[in-house]
Amino acid sequence: MFHNILNKESGGKKQPKAIPVTLSTRIRLARNLRKFPFPGRAEVSQKRAVLSKCIDAISGIKGLNNSISVEVDDLSELDRQILVEQHLISPELSQVKEGSGIVLTQDRSCCIMINEEDHLRIQVLRPGLDFSSVWKDADELDTGIESAISYAYDGDLGFLTACPTNLGTGMRASVMMHLPGLVMSKNMDRVINAVNQLGIAVRGLFGEGSDANGSIFQISNQQTLGESESAIIDRLNLTLESLVKQENFARAKLLQDDKSRLIDKMSRAIGSLKTCHLIQSAEAMDLLSLVRLATDFGMMPEKFRGLADRMFIEVQPGHVQLSAGKVIDPSFRDELRAELLRNHFLRAP
Repeated sequence: MFHNILNKESGGKKQPKAIPVTLSTRIRLARNLRKFPFPGRAEVSQKRAVLSKCIDAISGIKGLNNSISVEVDDLSELDRQILVEQHLISPELSQVKEGSGIVLTQDRSCCIMINEEDHLRIQVLRPGLDFSSVWKDADELDTGIESAISYAYDGDLGFLTACPTNLGTGMRASVMMHLPGLVMSKNMDRVINAVNQLGIAVRGLFGEGSDANGSIFQISNQQTLGESESAIIDRLNLTLESLVKQENFARAKLLQDDKSRLIDKMSRAIGSLKTCHLIQSAEAMDLLSLVRLATDFGMMPEKFRGLADRMFIEVQPGHVQLSAGKVIDPSFRDELRAELLRNHFLRAP
């Protein structure tokens, strides 16, 4: 049952057309229950009491009544890895041993983590840039859950959280962005320093401490205290608009200054994806990034953007093993990953 959900294409609501630079939007709300210690300080019995209480509350929420609930203990290591690769759970939750759980909707647009760093991490995700509907759905879920359980809240400080950086609204609004122009022009470090000054964090593909393989970055707010949710989203939107402009300028300059070299890199990427026999996930991500860039330039059919976006996930180690139906060693994964890419790109004229 759980593998069926992991393999299922995202469905549900009609999704807005994504602008090329932005891959996805996510809002995460950190919440804790009153009269229970934070997960990091709780006994296993207390964590299990929180887990039971949260699942009972969530099961009655409209839109979540057909979701699947599972304890992290009951998931295989491969299932956990796949959920991390799909950005549905954090690497930290995947390592929790006892008393933690997940509530996942059928279309994978919402995943609620229970007993990660906080008692609840309510997450809503959408393709493209779509803060409006993502915040609306997250707020409705939050309100529904709060009607069934009492949150830890202070009139001056706001929602109480395990980490002080989440204190206040408890909200992290983020987007996944594809920024190859800034990376290839060697301007990404300058951009990261500039947006950090605005209270915006820039992280790699899988969050803090991860690499930005494929020139993919997570951009999110850092401040949650003393600012409303709408103000956080407005400030983040302004930063994103600037980032998109800088990325498009960097791409145009690359074309203007060294068009032949850029076209050669993109052409070689396609050739490698069609002919490779051994390839690691980091290299595959970088080649797929160039394919997506070529599509953005109009040099390849539009369908290649969707293929590249899908392959960004399917070339990850857990997904390669899922397609193989078993846990396999890294060298065999590199072989199967290459076969997967060859099959897809040779079929796409």
